[in-house]
Amino acid sequence: MTSIHDMTAAELLAAYKSKKLSPVEAVDGVIARIEAWEPKLKALYAPDFGSARKAARESEKRWQVGKPQGALDGVPITIKENIATRGVPVPLGTAATELVPAATDAPPAARVREAGAILLSKTTMPDYGMLSSGRSSFHPLTRNPWNLAWNPGGSSAGAGAAAAAGYGPLHLGTDIGGSVRLPAAWNGIFTLKPSLGRVPVDPPFLGRAVGPMTRTVADSCLLMAELYKPDARDHMSLPPADIDWSAGPLEPKGLKIGLHMDAGCGMPVEPETRAAVEAAAKLFATAGAHVEPLAPFMTPAMLDLQDLFWRVRSWNDFSALSHEKQAKVLPFIADWCRGGADVSGVMVIRGINNYMAMRAATVAATQPFDFVLSPTSPVPTFPAEWEMPSNDVKRAMDHIGFTLPYNMSEQPASSINCGYTEEGKPIGLQIAGRRFDDLGVMRISKWFEFARAPQKKWPEPPKK
Repeated sequence: MTSIHDMTAAELLAAYKSKKLSPVEAVDGVIARIEAWEPKLKALYAPDFGSARKAARESEKRWQVGKPQGALDGVPITIKENIATRGVPVPLGTAATELVPAATDAPPAARVREAGAILLSKTTMPDYGMLSSGRSSFHPLTRNPWNLAWNPGGSSAGAGAAAAAGYGPLHLGTDIGGSVRLPAAWNGIFTLKPSLGRVPVDPPFLGRAVGPMTRTVADSCLLMAELYKPDARDHMSLPPADIDWSAGPLEPKGLKIGLHMDAGCGMPVEPETRAAVEAAAKLFATAGAHVEPLAPFMTPAMLDLQDLFWRVRSWNDFSALSHEKQAKVLPFIADWCRGGADVSGVMVIRGINNYMAMRAATVAATQPFDFVLSPTSPVPTFPAEWEMPSNDVKRAMDHIGFTLPYNMSEQPASSINCGYTEEGKPIGLQIAGRRFDDLGVMRISKWFEFARAPQKKWPEPPKK
C-alpha cells in the first residue's frame, strides 16, 4: 500500500470519497513525514500543525456527510513564504525585513483555502527571491532531499525540497526567471510556470508567476484548476477562461517540436544534461513528432542587461534600508545589489528595452513550433552552501539562459524530470508552449510523464 505521504492529491481525494482514509489521517501521516525530515532538510517556515489538524477534523466531518467544501478539501498543501497568508509575516527570505503579519491572503492562498486545502506551513526562500539556492539570511540553510550536501535550488527552495521529500502532494512557488522550474529540475519534481496573468498575483510584476510544484502533472492540474480563477487585485491578469485542466495527454504525432540545446548565453550545457534532454527528444520523435533544432535566440548582452536591470531594481530597495538592516542581508545579495548603484537612467531604459527585445526574440524564435524542448538548467544541482551554480556574484544569472526568456515572453513552460546524472542528481526537461497555451504544455507534459523511463524511488529521511 502507498504510504500516506507518497499519495497524490488525486489519490487522497478518492480515498476520502470512498471513506478508506480521512483528512485527519492524511494530515497526521504527512506531519509524521515532515518530523522525520525537517531537522535536516529545513524546508519550512512558520509551520502551524495545530491549525492544520483542526482544519483536518472539520474537513473529515464534511467528507463524512458527502459535502466537501471544494475540489481540494482535506488535501495538505504548503505555500512559499512570499505568497501572503493571513496572520503570517512575509520576510521575503531576509533578516532585514520587519516581521509584520499579513493582513489578508494573496490570491493563490485565497483560492486554495476556498477549495478546502489544508495549509501545513509556508516554505523557505533566499533573500528577496534573487538566488537559485537554499541560502538565506533569515531561514536556516535548506537542503536537497536527494542528498543533503546538494542544493535544492531556488528561489522556491523549500517548496521544491518539500515536494521531493513527501511533505504532502501540493506546493506553491513563484517564478520571475526560473524560480519554480530550477528547483523542480534539481529536486526531480514537476512544475508549470504559467503564462503571465494566468494565475492572479498580488503584487504583479514583469515576468512574475505563481506555479504549482508537485510530484505528478495531474496534481499540478488539480491546483491550476483553482489557481487560475479571477482575482481583481492582479491588474495584469488575463481575462477569465474556461480551461479543462483535467484533459488527457496530448500525443506528439504530427506536432512540430523545437529542440533548443544552446541558450546563446550563460553556462554551456554539461554533457550528462545534454544526453538526457536529447534522449527525451528522441522519445517525442519516435512517437511521430517532427523534432527540429532551434538556434540560439538569446545573447550574452541580453542576459547581462537583465541582470543589471534586476540589480538596479533591488538596489532601489536595498539602499532605502538603514545601515543596520543592510548588514543583515546575505552578503552575496548585498554585493549583487550594489552592482545596481550609480547606474545611469540611460542604462535603466536600455534594461527596459532589453526586456522587450527578449520578449520579441523569444516569441519569434518559438512561434514556428507547437512546443520547444530544452534543458531547464544547463547544469545539475551544486553544493548546498553555494548561492548560485557559478558561486560568483559577477556571473549570478549565468544559469537562467533557458528559463528567463519565457518569463519575458509570458509563455508557459514546465519542468519535468527526464533522467539523472551518474551521481544521482535529477535532470529537468523544460517544455515551453506558445503564449497562453498553458493547457497544451500540461497535456504534452502528461504524455512525457508516461513515456519517460521509470523514475527512481523518492528519497527517504536520514536515519541519524
